[in-house]
Amino acid sequence: MSSKDVQVQKIRAIGLTVTNCVGGLKHSSLDFYTQALGFELVSDITVEGQDYSDLEGVPGVKIRIITLRLGDEFIKLIEYPNIQGKPIPSDSQSNDLWFQHLAIVVSDMDRAYAHLRSFPIEPISVAPQTILPDNEASGGVRAFKFKDPDGHDLELIWFPPGKGQDKWHQNSHSLFLGIDHSAIAISNTEQSLHFYRDLLGMQIDSRSLNWRATQSRLDNLPGAKVKITGLRPVQDGMGIELLDYIVPGKGRTIPSDWKSCDIAHIQIELVVNNLEQLVDKLRHNGVQFVSSRIVQFSDRSFPYRQGCLVKDFDGHSILLIAE
Repeated sequence: MSSKDVQVQKIRAIGLTVTNCVGGLKHSSLDFYTQALGFELVSDITVEGQDYSDLEGVPGVKIRIITLRLGDEFIKLIEYPNIQGKPIPSDSQSNDLWFQHLAIVVSDMDRAYAHLRSFPIEPISVAPQTILPDNEASGGVRAFKFKDPDGHDLELIWFPPGKGQDKWHQNSHSLFLGIDHSAIAISNTEQSLHFYRDLLGMQIDSRSLNWRATQSRLDNLPGAKVKITGLRPVQDGMGIELLDYIVPGKGRTIPSDWKSCDIAHIQIELVVNNLEQLVDKLRHNGVQFVSSRIVQFSDRSFPYRQGCLVKDFDGHSILLIAE
């Protein structure tokens, strides 16, 4: 296998560090994602020990991992019960480089929005916005951005006929259908393409420039103008969107002392076909490693065989795994 053949097969899940998975005084993440957004519980495990500390770059960890499913896609709510992580800055904006959202596809935006409003969300968008028809890539798409109880960014998205993946248009009685992509704020499109396309082997799926009043109301950023590049892995499925803000320009960078146990931490799990070779390639290209090594898991209850956590060039966390 040449280094050219080393590539991401699919996005397995998106992991969100949360304050409390279940119970407690605050509205729990599990309640929120299952009741407000229609996710279903898949598994609830607690792990600890050196392997997990080495993987996440946090000493002495105990980690509770609740896996949830929506349609074909998975998220993980990751809680560090013995560590109090730093909260997400309350003044976060969509152009701050730690911004990352999950785009949850709905079959009926008005019904989904009405349902969501009975839960403890913090809206980002003024209301659901419809992208104007002169935007070739995303004209007619409706979207609404908001924050979950921990401050993680989320988006509801509705695709008109002819837009989005075919599966979003198959007749479904469900209101919430699945996750289309995770969008990340970046500082430079070409630099990010070097990481996701050239090094990881993902493919460009779409490009668009979103601006005007619609985008400003969607992002709650005056005069917002953003260059969007969509990427998908070889096996299709969930994608990654690169958000390159031209106006108001780049926001704050990800602080270098943020760790996996901090609440702003989101990790995209990418299944790769040759982890050792990819890790070698990334080391040669100056990629930052969080994991001290490729961690081998012998625990049968754990969903993958090997893992290694790295950061892209803006500091977004990417968990590379071999199944």
